[in-house]
Amino acid sequence: MESNVNFLGLGIHEWLNDVLERYGITEPSPVQAEAIPHLLEGKDAIAQSQTGSGKTLAYLLPVLQQVDPERKQLQAMILAPTQELAMQIVRESERYGAEHGIMTLGLIGGAAMKRQIEKLKRHPQIVVGTPGRISELINLRKLKMHLVNTLIVDEVDQVIGLGGGGDVKKIIRSTRKDRQLVFLSATVNEEILTLANREMNDLLEIGIEPDTRTSAGIEHVYFVAEERDKLEILRRVLRHYNSPRSLVFVNDTNDIAEVEAKLNHLGLSARVLYGDANKVTRSTVLSQFREGKIKVLVASDVAARGLDIEGLNLVVSLDPAFDTDHYVHRSGRTGRMGKQGVAASIITERERFIMRKFADALHIDLQEHVLKGGAVLTLEQQQEREESYRASRAEAAAARSVRPTSTPAVKKETKSAEPRSSVESPVTTESNMNSSTPTARPAERSPKPRTAPPAAKVNPKTDKKKRKPKVDTKSKGAPKWLKEKRAASQDEK
Repeated sequence: MESNVNFLGLGIHEWLNDVLERYGITEPSPVQAEAIPHLLEGKDAIAQSQTGSGKTLAYLLPVLQQVDPERKQLQAMILAPTQELAMQIVRESERYGAEHGIMTLGLIGGAAMKRQIEKLKRHPQIVVGTPGRISELINLRKLKMHLVNTLIVDEVDQVIGLGGGGDVKKIIRSTRKDRQLVFLSATVNEEILTLANREMNDLLEIGIEPDTRTSAGIEHVYFVAEERDKLEILRRVLRHYNSPRSLVFVNDTNDIAEVEAKLNHLGLSARVLYGDANKVTRSTVLSQFREGKIKVLVASDVAARGLDIEGLNLVVSLDPAFDTDHYVHRSGRTGRMGKQGVAASIITERERFIMRKFADALHIDLQEHVLKGGAVLTLEQQQEREESYRASRAEAAAARSVRPTSTPAVKKETKSAEPRSSVESPVTTESNMNSSTPTARPAERSPKPRTAPPAAKVNPKTDKKKRKPKVDTKSKGAPKWLKEKRAASQDEK
């Protein structure tokens, strides 16, 4: 499809196109341009595209257009793997559809079910939820699934990978056979294809080239460090790139709180986002992160799945991603919709092979970088710096070695001239002066120090005794006549 096509050309209604233009969205992304016409026709499909490519609007715009706001009943359902992604989709749906009279309701785990059931009585046209909570409400017969015309499963690989496969199958089978079913994800495996072939009618695959699973605007780098130095490297990386918002991934959720505490201690405002936190806490942290009140969000893969945060220019994996799929989703939090971003990994020496594996499998330029003097350098740049430094030191050493060569020669001449003058002087004095003249004696005695015997060794103890008179301690306190008698006897001796 032509790159200059607009949303109206794809079949989007004018009212929806006007809303998009107000938010600065005028041109569809490649996945939107390919998917929207087919989804508007009601076809079942699997849409695979790199993260940050606009998959949400690729299915949401057709859903909003096909909903009839006059019918106060459930018409479309969207499943998401996490609470955060589900609520993000709710916000997008409300942004573009609320003024047209379309009501969207979020049904997620961790929230009060009674309150959700009360809100269902308002008859929302679109429901967005997590598989577990949707399945619970179906069991309670609070959702009329036979009314659903379109069922969307976003990030289907993560939904199934988190153990929600059973719930998804149950939800699919609770709908009509002629409903529209759409799967979307950055990664599609055999399990997903098997499920799609079994549940979809005339399956349409909307895919991407295997070489473009990550956005072209992402710079992929990694740093090698000892395990104990990882947090220090993380601090330096965050300081260097100085992104208004940074996302740090940690593999072990038990380490998340410790990383948060250390980053705050180092002066970097950080909060955590993980699956075990309650809904209110997670919602508050995300709001603070979006508003820029905190600069660093430390998260697990599950909690950050599918997040779309404005101004998120840096993603750091404090531990390497578990596999290529996780790496795609982590790096996809930045560089979204054609923007630039950096995906950095901090690894140990023995984890280098993981980076080579990612680079080969994803066909990306994943280079090792080093931190030197506050700068981030490639290995080639570091080598050039070292060679330049060695060359400058060699030049300085050569310059120093040139100066001393002439100086010793002058000194030698001076030393050799001095003895000749000292020898000539005594000869002239002996021929012209009398031997008894006092001035001639110093010249004759000058060589004596060389032939004189070495000075006698001085014993400090004996020398001290010789120099200091012996004190008669016996006479101390004696009568005067006794002192005189003892002194006389000493004189006789």
